[in-house]
Amino acid sequence: MPFVRPFRMVIGAAAAGLLLTFALRAADARAGARVQQQLEAFTGVTTNGQVVGGLFTVRASGVSTEPVVTAGRAFLAVLTPEQRARTSFDVDADEWRLWNNVHRYRRQGVSFLELSESQRTAAWGLLQSSLSARGFDRTRNIMRLNGHLADVLNRPAEYGEYLYNLTVMGAPSPTEPWGWQLDGHHLIINYFVLGDQVVMTPTFMGSEPVSADSGRFAGITVMQEEQDRGLALMQSLNEGQRQRALIASDKTANVPLAHAFRDNAVIETAGLRASELDAQQRALLLALIEEYVGNMATGHARVRMDEVSRHIDDTHFAWIGGVSDDAVFYYRIQSPVLLIEFDHQSPVALDGPRGVPTRRHVHSVVRTPNGNDYGKDLLRQHYELHRDDPAHGHRH
Repeated sequence: MPFVRPFRMVIGAAAAGLLLTFALRAADARAGARVQQQLEAFTGVTTNGQVVGGLFTVRASGVSTEPVVTAGRAFLAVLTPEQRARTSFDVDADEWRLWNNVHRYRRQGVSFLELSESQRTAAWGLLQSSLSARGFDRTRNIMRLNGHLADVLNRPAEYGEYLYNLTVMGAPSPTEPWGWQLDGHHLIINYFVLGDQVVMTPTFMGSEPVSADSGRFAGITVMQEEQDRGLALMQSLNEGQRQRALIASDKTANVPLAHAFRDNAVIETAGLRASELDAQQRALLLALIEEYVGNMATGHARVRMDEVSRHIDDTHFAWIGGVSDDAVFYYRIQSPVLLIEFDHQSPVALDGPRGVPTRRHVHSVVRTPNGNDYGKDLLRQHYELHRDDPAHGHRH
């Protein structure tokens, strides 16, 4: 696959072992303990293996997280003691990093499938307090399409609307670090909270199929805005810009580099720098980024977009595939504080030639490079700030 070369991903012995562990866990539900033992130390996504420091700061964002704290406490309160024990982890637990977008995977926490209606309502409340209306609708529609897939294939043990698990890391608090994770097929949200700061990465969204044209979920569609806005940006480029953005014109395989178990991926920058865009093209790029960032609640999305905008001139846009209106493609947006990948994937559950990407199967992932996925850089700074403060009770 020659077009992968510009995306050089450095894989050492530890990372190779991690990928092997990923394969074992996907095939064998009992492999969870082995994964936990073999996770390499977290660095974060970088361009050269070295973290760029000073990008993230513990500070007041001015956007309250009180609704999220209240909803988190309400969710935990309605669980049984056994469920609460099963879904509660330390704020710095490895469980953050054990998410997986594949459907055959043993997940921690409590599943929506096992929750009563009142418990499920509290779980929806946690998601709604954390996400924008658009982000919540996307989340629910991905879950519904997983239910549609179960109906089409008649495989409810593998796919389903409620086969998604929630875990809570730390205790919901207005001052202490905590967070929650949603983990399931084609849908992972990691949501870290520290005071009034929020980090919502890694976030994985996708679907196969991307729309339902029959059955109880007929009319549900996802991932079209992310697809269409990406293509509109690429089509807006002049010939010279397009050639600099283009990595390869043929999209013949699945491309993404920053999916599950790739927390320390080393991905060189490639493509067109945003500093080369005109005002209209830059607006298209920011609107495309906002499609992803805007899944967060509005105030925190605004804070995040301000962060992204400060690094816009050092942002790259890269493309693999065609540029016709019906093309299949991959694109990546990469800056010191943001990584987005969108990819048309080959069939897995649906019919069609294996290894041939189509628009019916889409993956996307959003990460915070340079050490702040899962809010880890903010958590590190919080520990350092309160290292000698016994009132915080942190272990170092």
